Amino acid sequence: MAKLFHFLPLFCLNLLFIVTFFQTVSAQTAISPAPSGPTNITQVLEKAGQFTTFMKLLKATQVSDRINSQLNNSNQGLTIFAPTDNAFSSLKSGTLNSISTQNQLQLLQFHILPTLYTISQFQTASNPLHTQAGNSDDGEYPLNVTTSGNQVNVTTGVIDTTVSNTIYSDNQLAVYQVDKVLLPMALFGQGPTAAPAEAPAPTKPEKSVRASDAPKGSSDSPAVDSSAVGLNGYSGVTLFAAVFANAVVSYLWM
Repeated sequence: MAKLFHFLPLFCLNLLFIVTFFQTVSAQTAISPAPSGPTNITQVLEKAGQFTTFMKLLKATQVSDRINSQLNNSNQGLTIFAPTDNAFSSLKSGTLNSISTQNQLQLLQFHILPTLYTISQFQTASNPLHTQAGNSDDGEYPLNVTTSGNQVNVTTGVIDTTVSNTIYSDNQLAVYQVDKVLLPMALFGQGPTAAPAEAPAPTKPEKSVRASDAPKGSSDSPAVDSSAVGLNGYSGVTLFAAVFANAVVSYLWM
C-alpha cells in the first residue's frame, strides 16, 4: 500500500503529460477555413435578386463563363450594366426572339465595358464608351454617359436610362443596375421597342452589396490527408504505451 501511494504522484504526472500532449496535437492539426473563392458574376446576380432574365441570357450565350474566366485569369477590369427583370418585361413581346442568337450575344456584350469604371470615374469618361459588342466609333454601338453629381445617365441612341444602384463593386469588377435594357443602334435603330409604361410604383432604396458580401466560391472543405491522421494517432498510442511502461517499471523498481 505504501508503494502504491508512493507511485500515485508519478502516475498523475504522466497522465497530465499525456493530456497536454494530445491537446497540443489537436490544436496544431485543426483544419483552417477554406479560402474565399473567385468572383462569380452569376452568384453576384443571384445574391442581388431581380436579375433572373439577364442571368439566364448570360448563361445561355456562355457570356458568364467568359466574364468569370477573364476575372480569374487576368488583371483587366470589367463594368457591367445589369437590366432588371422589369426592364426585360417592359420590352415589346417577342423583341428578343426577333433577333438571331448572334445578335443576342452582341446585345449582352453591349452591356459590358472592358474597363473598370467607378461612379466617380464616369465623370471623366470619354464618349462614346467602348463595349464588348464592337466598335462604337462607327455609330452602330455607341454608348454615352453623362453625370450629374452622383447620378449617371446612359444613352444608346435608342433609349435613355440611369444607373439606379450599385450591385457590386471591387477593384476588378463593377456591376450597376439599370432599369431599361440597353438597345444598340445596330440592332434596334428604329427607336424604342418598349411596351407602354404603367404608372411608376414608389420604389424603396436598395442597399449596395459590398465586396466583402460578395458571393464566395465553393465552400467545400479540402480533403484531410488520411496518412497524416494515421501517423498522429499511431504516435499518440506509442507515446501512451511508452509512458505507461515507464510508470510500471518505476513502480516495480520501488
